[in-house]
Amino acid sequence: MGSFRVNGGIKLKGEIIPQGAKNEALQILCAVLLTSEKVTIDKVPNIVDVNKLIDLLSEMGVKVTKEGAETYTFQADEVNLDFMETEEYLKKASALRGSVMLLGPLLARFGTGKLSKPGGDKIGRRRMDTHFTGFQKLGAKFNYDSKNEIFHIDGKNLKGCYMLLDEASVTGTANIVMAAAMAEGTTTIYNAACEPYLQQLCDMLNRMGAKISGVGSNLLTIEGVKKLGGTKHKMLPDMIEIGSFIGLAAMTQSEITIKDCQIPRLGIIPETFRRMGIKLEFRGDDIFVPAQKHYEIETFIDGSILTVADAIWPGFTPDLLSIVLVTATQAKGTVLVHQKMFESRLFFVDKLIDMGAQIILCDPHRATVIGLDRKTELRGIRMTSPDIRAGVALLIAALSANGTSIIDNIEQIDRGYQNIDDRLRALGAEIERIS
Repeated sequence: MGSFRVNGGIKLKGEIIPQGAKNEALQILCAVLLTSEKVTIDKVPNIVDVNKLIDLLSEMGVKVTKEGAETYTFQADEVNLDFMETEEYLKKASALRGSVMLLGPLLARFGTGKLSKPGGDKIGRRRMDTHFTGFQKLGAKFNYDSKNEIFHIDGKNLKGCYMLLDEASVTGTANIVMAAAMAEGTTTIYNAACEPYLQQLCDMLNRMGAKISGVGSNLLTIEGVKKLGGTKHKMLPDMIEIGSFIGLAAMTQSEITIKDCQIPRLGIIPETFRRMGIKLEFRGDDIFVPAQKHYEIETFIDGSILTVADAIWPGFTPDLLSIVLVTATQAKGTVLVHQKMFESRLFFVDKLIDMGAQIILCDPHRATVIGLDRKTELRGIRMTSPDIRAGVALLIAALSANGTSIIDNIEQIDRGYQNIDDRLRALGAEIERIS
């Protein structure tokens, strides 16, 4: 298990370019299975989860060519469906939660799919019902081997239908859209997710020949087509990285420019950090964060304590609540962080408390952060990264702390942030990998 050694309390400066969006990449890469023609994808992030999915596609028979540092060409003209029957496939797919989105394309194009129970971050329950109920409404038949935790799906006769999703799941919507793209007839999905990443997927599929309308809304209409073709696609910058770098700049009193942010696609993320007291300047498509010694959390209009809560798009993404929480520890004022979607994502605040932060963990979903206005510095400690997003929050805390911190289990961070230590060193951070 690898670790980071971080010497904190250093002000950073410079420019940083966000990677391609991880959550978009997992959808887009699965979509290459929908066609036998070439699909070229740009801004592919070099992170563990994405690389695992690329390797899995390659072993399924997809021809993968790396055209550049962030550009790949995929051609799924000789997919080996027999590979899905192997233990190797089930083992590798189960190690990557995003592999569930292979099912939609496999059902659409080949009429069959198989998957073991996916893994991923241990952040609470992440049920699969939306995916599977959607497939069933399209006509897929399921057989679940409870002993081996393997799903067998027959989707030879998918037919369009109306469905109302019980939750606006991003991956669930993506999976259903990909399955419906080649189903017979018209599919209408109400309460569909409408995140920018889902919009990107729909736009890509339409360029491939799909007929999807309502993109960007929660009501999608998909007219099934018999065949999809190749295309080129460029991923959005990762909005979670952008939010993380904003929090990093504030915590370390640093002047940082975040390049090529696709600001119109960030929703309320910039405004949420502004409500935390952080100054942001939009310079074209770049976000400039000036060095701030002090930043003050707003209150609600009636003077009550600000609450920052996650919500489905266009609400605030749950992936950035950990960054808001850690950033608040050195602000002036108090904020209630309410993590509605996952019940285990706040179980890293004990490390921040050990570092000197004033946080009350109210219950598995809520934490009250009392900002110290830098009157008491965080102190370096040894800690373990429990998941991707909490790991980066702890890394930000370590970079701002007085003294040296060791962060163990950094494999979790590597799953979502490419070469993060190299990019931070380029800003002046003192961070090194140790074994």
